[in-house]
Amino acid sequence: MSSEVTYICKRTVASTKPVQPGKFYHFSVLDRLMEKNHLRIVYYYSSKGARKAGELTKKLRESMAEVLTCFPVVTGRLQKNSEGQWMIKCNDAGVRMVEARARGSVDDWLRNVNREKERKLVYWEDMHHKPYFWSTFYVQITEFEEGGLAIGLSCFHLLADPICATMFIKAWADITSAQIMLTPPYVHPLPPRRIGNMNPNHKHHTALINHYKSSIERSIPFTTTKHVTVTLSFTDPMVRACIAMARPPGAADPSPFAALAGLFWVCVSRVKGTTEGLVNMSICLDMRKELGLDKGFFGNCLVYNKVQADSFDENKLSGAAEAIGEVVRKMDNEGIMDLIEWLGQNDSRISPPLMNGCELICANLEGLDSCSAAFEEGLTPSRISCYVEPALGEGQILVLPSSTSEGPLSRMIMATLTEDEAVRLCEDDVILSFSPTILMGA
Repeated sequence: MSSEVTYICKRTVASTKPVQPGKFYHFSVLDRLMEKNHLRIVYYYSSKGARKAGELTKKLRESMAEVLTCFPVVTGRLQKNSEGQWMIKCNDAGVRMVEARARGSVDDWLRNVNREKERKLVYWEDMHHKPYFWSTFYVQITEFEEGGLAIGLSCFHLLADPICATMFIKAWADITSAQIMLTPPYVHPLPPRRIGNMNPNHKHHTALINHYKSSIERSIPFTTTKHVTVTLSFTDPMVRACIAMARPPGAADPSPFAALAGLFWVCVSRVKGTTEGLVNMSICLDMRKELGLDKGFFGNCLVYNKVQADSFDENKLSGAAEAIGEVVRKMDNEGIMDLIEWLGQNDSRISPPLMNGCELICANLEGLDSCSAAFEEGLTPSRISCYVEPALGEGQILVLPSSTSEGPLSRMIMATLTEDEAVRLCEDDVILSFSPTILMGA
C-alpha cells in the first residue's frame, strides 16, 4: 500500500508579503479547549485531460503564497505567554507543503479507499520538542498519474475548527482561479455578552457548564483499539424518509441533523450491544450564528453538549431525534455566553481536556463549504473527508454536506468506530432500509 503514494518533497511556502513585526494572536477559551486534537481534511478532484507532471502543483504552490498574506495566524509559530498559555507569533515562517504522486486515477483510488489509505494523502507531524520551529498547518498536494488531484490539509485544532479549515481551502481556490478572495478571514476575540442580556439576576445555563466541567475533570484511558471510518451518502429523498420516520406523532419535522444524528445514535448503540437506554452521546455544533459572528470568523466556535438518553424508549428514532432537537434549541446566545464567561473565570485552573474522548460524539458540520473550492474551471471537489483526531472512546459521527448534486437535504455521514462495530453498522437493517451508498467501508 505504501508504494501507491510517492512523496516527492516537503518544502516551506511563505507569504508574498512580510508580516508586520511584533504582531501576536492570543487564543480564546474555546480555542484552548481543543489543544489535544488536530484535524485532517482531504479534498478530491477528478481531472479530465492529460497534464504535465507537477504543472498543477506548481500553480497551486504559487497561489498558496498569495493567499497566506491574508492568514498571518496560519504562517506564524507557537510561543508561550507570561502566563504559560499558547499564543501565535505572527511571522513569515510559512506553511509546510508536501508534494506527492499517486498511482492510478482519483476515481480508481476512491473505489477502494479506507481510513489508512486516506491518511497517506494528508501529511501531519506531531509537535516538536521545540514548538517554535513546528508548523501548525500542513498541506499535501497529490497528483494522480492517470488523472485527478487530492489536497490534504492538517492543522492543530487549537488554531482552527473544520469550518475555518475549509474556509482556508476556499480562499486558496478563489485566489487560484479568480485572483480575488470572496470570503476573507476575520481574526478577532469572541464577542462579549449583548448589553440587553446583562441581567444582574440572570440564571446561568448550568447544564452546558456542567457538561464541560465533567469533560475537564474526567481522565481518558489509553487504548490501542483500532478505529476505522465508514462513509455513507444519503440522497435528498433518503434524508426526507429519515425525517419522516423520526417525526414524533403530531409534532413538527425534526431537522435533517436531528433525524440523522438520532438514527446513528440508535443504530450505534445497538451495534455496541447496549441493552438498556443508549450510549452516552454529546453533540457538537457550530455557534457562529448564535454568537452573531461573521461567517469569515477564524477561530474555534464548535461547542459540545450532552444529550440525555434516559427519557425515551431506545428503539424509537423519534425519541432520540426529539432529545437532540431539544438540546440544539437550548444552545442559544445566552447559554453559550454563560459557558464562555465560566471558562474565562476558570481559565488558569483548566487543563485542556480531550473533547472527543469518552462519549460518542456527533458533530454537525453541515456548515462546511465543501463544494465551491474550485481551483480551475471544471476542477471542483468530487468528495471531501474530514477527521477530528485522535479517535478514542465510543467513536465519532460527523454529519457533512454532500459533495454531489443529490438535492438540498443530501448529506454524508462519516462514522468512526472500532472495526467490528463499523462492519455491523454497515449491515444494520434500519440504516440499510434507507439504501445509502457506502462510499468508504470498513
